[in-house]
Amino acid sequence: MRIFLDANILFTAAHNPKGKAALVIELGQAGLWQLVTSAYALEEARRNLALKFPDGLEQLGALAQGLRMSPDAAGADTMREVATSCPAGLPDKDCPIYRAAHACRADVLLTGDLRDFGFLMNDRNKAGGLLIQTVADFLNGL
Repeated sequence: MRIFLDANILFTAAHNPKGKAALVIELGQAGLWQLVTSAYALEEARRNLALKFPDGLEQLGALAQGLRMSPDAAGADTMREVATSCPAGLPDKDCPIYRAAHACRADVLLTGDLRDFGFLMNDRNKAGGLLIQTVADFLNGL
């Protein structure tokens, strides 16, 4: 199983290394599933940590070492063409996350962003075959 991690999951895992987001990353690094993110998501997590919890930056760097990087949609010419359009209602700022998750052929996109991704949660039909979940929903479904 391939899991794409949104910026807020990376932020949370770096800020709270004993929480559920960190557990998902720990289990992935132990080989239970593949962990993927994108440069866009990683930079957003880094930027938000620097503003709110700069002590978490070192932990984010350590977490990032064990992650595969998905090409951002802007790099589509160097991978299979990303023809995935964003669902109506998904804010433009979240489209790079959605497209990167599709680009790496993730099975699951983990996000805590209920405000923007909420209407797509737990419904593969609405998300082009991608399962979008919170960490809690993902862990409860195991």
